[in-house]
Order: sequence, then structure tokens, then C-alpha cells
Amino acid sequence: MPVTHAPQTTDVLTRQDPELAEILLGELHRQSSTLQLIAAENFCSPAVLAALGSPLANKYAEGYPGARHHGGCEIVDVAERLAVDRAKSLFGAEHANVQSHSGSSAVLAAYAALLRPGDTVLALGLPYGGHLTHGSPANFSGRWFDFVPYGVDAETGLIDHDQVRTLARTHRPKAIVCGSIAYPRHIDYAFFREVADEVGAYLIADAAHPIGLVAGGAAPSPVPYADVVCATTHKVLRGPRGGMILCGRELAERVDRAVFPFTQGGAQMHTIAAKAVAFGEAATPAFTAYAHQVVANARVLAATLVDEGLVVTTGGTDTHLVTADPAPLGVDGRTARGRLAAAGLVLDCCALPHADTRGLRLGTAAVTTQGMAEKEMVRIAALLAGVVRGEVESVPAREEVRDLVGGFPPYPA
Repeated sequence: MPVTHAPQTTDVLTRQDPELAEILLGELHRQSSTLQLIAAENFCSPAVLAALGSPLANKYAEGYPGARHHGGCEIVDVAERLAVDRAKSLFGAEHANVQSHSGSSAVLAAYAALLRPGDTVLALGLPYGGHLTHGSPANFSGRWFDFVPYGVDAETGLIDHDQVRTLARTHRPKAIVCGSIAYPRHIDYAFFREVADEVGAYLIADAAHPIGLVAGGAAPSPVPYADVVCATTHKVLRGPRGGMILCGRELAERVDRAVFPFTQGGAQMHTIAAKAVAFGEAATPAFTAYAHQVVANARVLAATLVDEGLVVTTGGTDTHLVTADPAPLGVDGRTARGRLAAAGLVLDCCALPHADTRGLRLGTAAVTTQGMAEKEMVRIAALLAGVVRGEVESVPAREEVRDLVGGFPPYPA
């Protein structure tokens, strides 16, 4: 499902600020000449980009539709209501707040709505794929709340449900968080709902990564199970960089007040309009096909990496995510990432469960947006392994990358 028509640097920007115009063109070239395998990234559609660059960027709109702190909000009120209605319809939610500036700010608002400083929260530990907002001492979450981490089974790499239940019964948390930035399997939301009910806890689903797959029917939805669902609108969803919160009617007012005025000021109306565009695109049959292709590509990529000698966490994937240990090829994750970057394969490192080294985290959302399918995943995995092993030098590897992406430009003319 490749997007069409290249975003153009406007003539006025080229004339007024050629230095910045050159930077923008340089980034477009980078994205178009290297492989974007970062799991948290994707290519927005031209319609999303158009909304981001629209006159709505000029409008201050603190508050909510019909209750703004500034005048002249009649039009942006319509835009926000459209985004909210589309989000509710797309995900089957009773309430949606589309103002969060990012996934992290959505999580902050969820905590603000449900918790008080010092409350105990159960969440996936950072060494096992938990996010910074799941209790990192460097983050507000770790400073304001008492986080108890759960982990994954050392053999399977799957979430240890027995440990989750035991910790919940022992610590009686105010909230349980389920979600990850590096867990490649579907989360059993029904199980977490059962445990949360048993100990009287709120259930917060951090669905920043899988929410796009949920929209396309390629992953189970947390909406029927969680009290609050936090998500991003970029990643697989292919919208603008931003966040959103889904919840039931009974928590709607608390969530809205936690976003504004408690944690944020003015809404970014151009971004909200772009979110509305993305929600509309995600409701189409074409996006459903895209989401399923993302998963199919990830599964082939994971299987081929195993064939090439890497150790893939959990043995595979259910999502767009693949996490792999390159140690059997003779290097650690950071070294491997550096070699791959020099060859034009852009990806991330991540923590490996029950290991002292870091691994590689890959995603198939962006390359699938470009129109790549299973055959290209086999080619990418083989090239990746050859570069990591040192069998393919960076210069010829970069030429192969350029050849591959040349056939799948992210923004065809």
C-alpha cells in the first residue's frame, strides 16, 4: 500500500529559507535511499502531511469543542469532533481524547486521571520491553509512583502470567499496565482484565505499537478489556506524530481533565486534523490489507533471520515487531546496528530479556507502506545478516539497499 505523490518543498520556503529547504530535501533523500526498519516509524500519507501544514497550525484552541478559552474556534471544533468520532468508530470506543501530544503524554494523562503520587503500579519491567513511562527512574513515572515490574519467561520469552498474578496479589496495585515497546507477541488482555478485577486495580493498556494493527483487524483490541487505552497515532497507524486516549463514558471527564488543563495547554489543531485524516484512512479496506501484510512481512523477516543464524526473541512474531540477538554472528547489538547504519539499514537496539547484551529491534510498517512484500523481506534479512557477519562491506551493501528502495519509493512521483 505505497503512498503516492512526493511531498514537495514549497517554492516560498526555497526562496525564503534555502538553508532549511535543503535540510528538508536531504531528509527526504535519506528516507528514500535507505531502508527504514525502525519499529516506531512509518511514512505518513500526503493527505496527513497536508493537514499538518495547514492553516489550522495558526489556531490556539485551549479546551474542548464548544468550551474553548479562545475565540474563533468554530472551524477547529468541527475538526476535533470529526477526529473524535472517527477514532471512536474505528476502535469501538465510547470516548476518545485526541489532544495528547505524544504517547508518553497520553500515558501521563492516564496516570493523572486514575492515580495519585505514591500509588503502586504493576507494569512490564524495562529490561523486558517496558517503556520509560512504565517506571523508569529517569521518567516522571518512576519518580511519582511505586512501580513493581513483572517480566517474561526465561525460556519462552513470553510474559510470565503466573508472576503477574502473584505480584498483583502481593502488592495490590492501584493500576496494572500492559503494553511494551519490544514484545513481539499479542498481549492477552482478557487475562490482565481478570487479574485487575481480582485485586481491584485499574487496567491501562499502552497500545502505542499495536494500535495500527488493531485498526486493521490484524491484532486483538484492548478496548473491550482496559479501563483506559493509551496509544500513538504514528507507527503502524501511519498518522502524524501524536497520542490519543480511549476509554469508557464513566472515565471520560476524568481523562479529558487530565489532558487539559492538568498536563497540557493548547491543542495542536493541525495535528488533530491530521489524526482525523489517518483515522479515515485506517477505516478503509486498503488499510486492512496493509495491516495484515505488515504482519505477514514481519513473520517472514523473523523466520529468515533465524535461518541466517540470529536468535529471534520468542521464536517469531505476531505483530510488526521483530527483536533479535546477533550474538551468534559474532557481534553485539550496538556493533551490529552501527554496521547496518553504514550500509543504509536503519533500525534500533533494544534490551534482551534475561541477557546482559542488547539486541536489534526491527519493524515492517514502513517498508510495507512502500509496497514491499515477503520476497523483499527475505532479501532484507539476508543482506542484514551478511552485513552483520562482515561478509558484505558497507559500500556494496548500500548500493543493494539503494537498488531495493529505488523500486519502492515511499512517495512515488
